[in-house]
Formats: sequence, C-alpha cells, structure tokens
Amino acid sequence: MAEQVLMTALSPTMEEGTITTWNKPEGETVASGDVLCEVETDKASMDYEATQEGTLLKIVVGEGQTARVGQAIAIIGEAGEDITALEQEIAAAAASPPPTAAPEPAAATTAERTARPVAAPAPVAPPAAAPRPVPTAPQATRADGERIKASPLAVKLAAERNINLALIHGTGTGGRIVKQDIENFRAVPGGPGHAGASTDGRPAPDESIPVTGKRKVIAQRLSESKFSAPHYYLKSSVEMSATLEARTVLNDSLPRKVSLNAFFIKLCAEALKRHPTVNASWQGDTIVQFGSIDVGIAVDRGNGLITPVVRNCGNRGIVAIDDDLAGLIEKAGDGTLRPEEYSGATFTISNLGSFGVDEFTAIINPPGSAILALGKTTPTPIVAQDGSITVGKIMKMTLSCDHRVIDGAAGAKFLFDLKQMMEQPLRMLF
Repeated sequence: MAEQVLMTALSPTMEEGTITTWNKPEGETVASGDVLCEVETDKASMDYEATQEGTLLKIVVGEGQTARVGQAIAIIGEAGEDITALEQEIAAAAASPPPTAAPEPAAATTAERTARPVAAPAPVAPPAAAPRPVPTAPQATRADGERIKASPLAVKLAAERNINLALIHGTGTGGRIVKQDIENFRAVPGGPGHAGASTDGRPAPDESIPVTGKRKVIAQRLSESKFSAPHYYLKSSVEMSATLEARTVLNDSLPRKVSLNAFFIKLCAEALKRHPTVNASWQGDTIVQFGSIDVGIAVDRGNGLITPVVRNCGNRGIVAIDDDLAGLIEKAGDGTLRPEEYSGATFTISNLGSFGVDEFTAIINPPGSAILALGKTTPTPIVAQDGSITVGKIMKMTLSCDHRVIDGAAGAKFLFDLKQMMEQPLRMLF
C-alpha cells in the first residue's frame, strides 16, 4: 500500500529543509536504508534514508524546494499502484490552514544534551511547486586541463550563481571546492557580483537577501540566549609567550602542525576540571554539572556560524584534540557535520584573533553557561614591578557567563586559573 514519505527533523533545531538532490528517480525500487535524497538543514547537508520499501512512485517536493518537518516529500508504494487518492489527500492537507505553534518544550535533560534527529508531528503541507532542474557545473576543468574537484553542493551553488569554478581556490581536502568557498567568493572589483560597483560609476542598487533557514535559526537561538540568560562579562589580558613557545616545541616534533585553537581547548578543559561550576547548564528547576568536558569552537561558514564540538577534552591530549578538531572543521566547511558533532557543547570558544580583532564579547551557546571570546595576540609594552619595561605578547580574552549558574566570583576564579595556565602551561600538570 502506498505511503507518504515525510520530511523528518534531521537536526535538533530543524523546522524545514531544502532538498538539494534526489538520489532516486521516480519509478526506481527503494530499500529500507537507501539514501533517497540530500537535505540541507539549518546546520548542514545530510542524507535522508528511506524507512519504507517499494517503488518511488512520485516526488512531491523537487530539488531546490523547501519542505517543513512533517510535510510529504514523496510517495512510495508498489509499482503501478494507483495513488490518486493519496495525491488528493496531500493536496487537501495543503489547502487547509497551518496548525498553530506548539508550546515550547521543557528544558532538555542531561541525557538529551547530545541531540539526536527525532521525527516531529506532521504539520500541514503547503502546495508543492513544480520541481526545479538541477543546474550543471559552469566549468569542469581549469585552463591547464586540470580537473576541478568540488562537492556536489558547491557545483550546484556555483551554477546557480553563474560562478566559474576555475576562479575559486578550494579549501577542502586536496584543494576540493566546498560550499563555503562558493559562499565566500567575491568577483573582482567592477565585475559581476562585486558590491557597490556598476558599469557607469554610479552606486549599485540595494540588494534584498532572503533570510535562509540557517540564519533564521541563528537569530532565534542567539536571541533566546541573550534575553533569557542574564549575561555578565569578565575581561583579562594574557601574556602568551609561554603558550606560543610550547606550541613551537610541539610542532617541531610532529609532521603536522597543531593549531593554536587545540591549545586553547585543552587549557580551557584543564581549567574547567578545576572549576566544574562553569561546566554546567541551567535546566529550570536544576543546574546540571556535566561529567564530560565537551568544548565547542565557533566556525564561520560564510552564511552563518556553526560550532563543532570536541568531546571529552578533559581526558585527552592536545594532539588528539587537534586531530578531531581538524576533521570537524573540514566537515563544517563541506556542510556535512552530523547533529551529534555540533550539538551539546558544555563550554564554547570563539576566536576572532585571526581576523585582527583586539577584543569582543560573545553570546552564550546553550546548553553551556559560558563562552570565551579570544582576540589577537599583540606585541605590547609591559611594566615590571621594578619599573623596567619589556615587550610581551598580549592577548585579551572575555568570558561571558550566565549569572543563573555562575556567580561572579566563580567566573573570576576560573578566568584567573586559565590565565595562569596560559602564561605557565606547566601548571596544567598540577
């Protein structure tokens, strides 16, 4: 008997998803576990696996179209089966007014902290638009004949935006062009796509940019955090020479350089072990102090932030942390992070030092109750107690805390110990 294939929640915050590619055409046999299509959620591009068996009788939501969670995207049944009644049912549901929003769920428990995709109740589906054809890549090779390596989503976006892939330097593995490279691409001044330019020298017209699902979710979550959690901020300056020297010594002994962010994650994890009240979450009637130290690090994808999470950092070394972090950042660039790889950080770091930012404040990333904002390291005169002046490498950091969970003194003690370990990394050993 024919059944509707419904859009399911592929990430914890997903309310709708865009189908980028159908892997199965109409009329093809489908087995349980087969990848039906690729769906771009509010966080990443993910495979949609079939839970039914049969023949894909009809694609209801075409490539490039968006469907809400619970909306019918396809019909699966027996080959040759009459699905007229089911199509009428879908059309009738589309003609009905959408249901009212459900009340906000209760705060997540500790077990729910690491989010998993959960099927949501089926809201009413909007009318299905005509499927949009998938564009092809503008150029598959470079001028020297070298084949261009690019992810399917990057190829699709490049074609939609009329961008020549040969002009883009890929940041993925082996120079592979990923989605973020397309989104970050800017044409040469005066050329197509260059903001503020026009052929006659006049200012370019204003451009209205649709708010994507990712941007909507970022706006919603950060607004909820900012206005529900009473933020306060603690600032400190750190002399970074010892940490930078330790990184140099470590990298001299390794085939691949360990990132500075891996050092920051490990240093924060050691400070959190000494101050478990900071590694905690407000859950309404309770405050949960997490047993695992799972540190997220904010990554810019061009069209929004995502926070890959390195798990169990308190019991792992810097090299192991860096190995995980490198893989997660590559996935973030490709848009292929799984929900469990970007959800449930107990503490978060946001580092804008590489962008030349001196200092800033950051908004707390739930379920954690604190986020550390790091600026750039700058040569700065330092006056010693005897009046002598030396030049140090100073980095400014700001800790944002949720006052419901972390009292001012508790936050200050954590930041003081973190500063001490950054200035003398050997302190991590005792």
